Amino acid sequence: MKLRVGLLFLFLSFCAAHNEEEFEEAVVEDDNTDDVVKVETVEVDDIAYITPDSHPDHYFAEHFDDAGVLGSRWIKSQAKKDGADATIAKYDGQWAIEPLEKDPLTGDLGLVLKSKAKHAAVAAKLKKPFKFDGTMLIVQYEIAFQNGQECGGGYIKLLSDAPGTDLRQFTDKTPYTIMFGPDKCGSDSKFHFIFRHTNPLNKQIEEKHCKKVEGRTRATLEEMFKDKKPHLLRLVVRPDNTFEISVDSVLVNHGTLLDSFNPPVNPPAEIDDPKDKMPENWDEREKIPDPEATKPDDWDEDAPKQIIDESATKPDGWLDDEPDMIPDPEAEMPDDWDTEMDGDWEAPLIENPACAAAPGCGVWNKPMIDNPNYKGKWYPEMINNPNYQGKWKPRKIPNPDYFNDEKPYEMTPIGGVGIELWSMSEGIYFDNLLVTDNMGLANAYTAETFDLKMSKIDVASGGIFRRILDYSNKNPWLYAVYVVLVGLPLVLIITFCCSGSADKKVSGKSALNDPKKTDAVQEDDEVEEEEEDEDEREEEEVEAAANTQDEDEEEEEAETADSAGDKRETRSSARKRRPRKD
Repeated sequence: MKLRVGLLFLFLSFCAAHNEEEFEEAVVEDDNTDDVVKVETVEVDDIAYITPDSHPDHYFAEHFDDAGVLGSRWIKSQAKKDGADATIAKYDGQWAIEPLEKDPLTGDLGLVLKSKAKHAAVAAKLKKPFKFDGTMLIVQYEIAFQNGQECGGGYIKLLSDAPGTDLRQFTDKTPYTIMFGPDKCGSDSKFHFIFRHTNPLNKQIEEKHCKKVEGRTRATLEEMFKDKKPHLLRLVVRPDNTFEISVDSVLVNHGTLLDSFNPPVNPPAEIDDPKDKMPENWDEREKIPDPEATKPDDWDEDAPKQIIDESATKPDGWLDDEPDMIPDPEAEMPDDWDTEMDGDWEAPLIENPACAAAPGCGVWNKPMIDNPNYKGKWYPEMINNPNYQGKWKPRKIPNPDYFNDEKPYEMTPIGGVGIELWSMSEGIYFDNLLVTDNMGLANAYTAETFDLKMSKIDVASGGIFRRILDYSNKNPWLYAVYVVLVGLPLVLIITFCCSGSADKKVSGKSALNDPKKTDAVQEDDEVEEEEEDEDEREEEEVEAAANTQDEDEEEEEAETADSAGDKRETRSSARKRRPRKD
């Protein structure tokens, strides 16, 4: 019963979510003169927000609640992008510290990209460099594409620690250790996790790209660019070379640094021998033409594919003297037409109106039809090659550049955080950027910032029921589950409640023993009386048959007695009949 009540409550909750949508819609009232539009707004009580404190184990923590950090801690790039057109090469995109456009927390600010179609870059140094010496790396930040995103990124770069780094010269060429975050252009969207790996042999640096996310989690990433809400992105890299990527605390990708990246960290131990060549007599043809096959004598390769239909006749009413197209009689030469420059003016052609009611106009020609004798070029049948030796492959040799790095986790130390973007959409919101090695501190920071922010957004947009509804719209199959979990128990409850009392009255023991409460003749009484009358008639018939048999026996005995004469005594009285039942 408790389960049914819970399911019923879930059903009512969904109804409440739909009702909340109606409160948010605009109400339009028609007047005799003008249309008056009244928009109802839902006032949401503000949620107390306190700027989170910095912790000694925070390598970097930025809440952007102090507008003065832009220009002091966060440095705008003054460089130019190499290889770009001079008109757009400068990093002159505008940044600002401001709250979310919709449902912000009081006192909660973020870093916002205010310009589009411009290169923009800003960076800050870590409180202390993060070194990959056996500690777990946790990077997280919030992002909101407040105006959607058509082409551009929302990723961050963890800049490599190097002495003398000038953040004013921060560009796309500035060395970084990890690049992390979403990117989209048109229908192509990505969620970057790129780390730069140093070759232990030649010390060259190569970018390793995490494999693309596919499947159901793909929809989660796509929604990030459309819903205009803040999302919490988190990257965890562990000393055992494993990594995890989550969005809003939901795991969307995971793997290892050794197996989940292209190109792989470690090169193959063997490679194809570049000097090995395929022998001239090597036959790798799996099928060959049958050498014994011959072309049939009746095979005509010169026969055309189509021929004229000689049985066709010209339709009645065909206008041979009327052209299909005629000059437009209403067309006029433009006033600015220059005959010397543009040549002789000719009116544009239009369809001949005289041909509209006719089967056709112009010279009639017999149509073409497929040639029944067409066979095309003859080719011999293909058979298995008796000399087939398989596909040739060069032999393998040891890879001279082979190495085995079992600890790609040990990357270049991180010294700063940078945001370097080109976007066709403005209003990209960054907030609560954190670099730490303590998962407990990361979760606490999330609870003090992102969770509070989403609590207010959930209340303003319909709460948890709206989130359930949005998730169900993304996964329509869930509605079938709701029908089974909610509809079926409701039907069973209604059936049980409506039919339970009636079953007890009909099938209960008292229904057979208790007398009727009325003197009126009822249908079931008539049936019982008819059954009793039938039983009495059957008993009378049986008794009548028995009496007839007894009389016959008496008559036979009497005749026997008369034939015997006086030799023996006869009975003094006749045999008594058995009394008949009343």
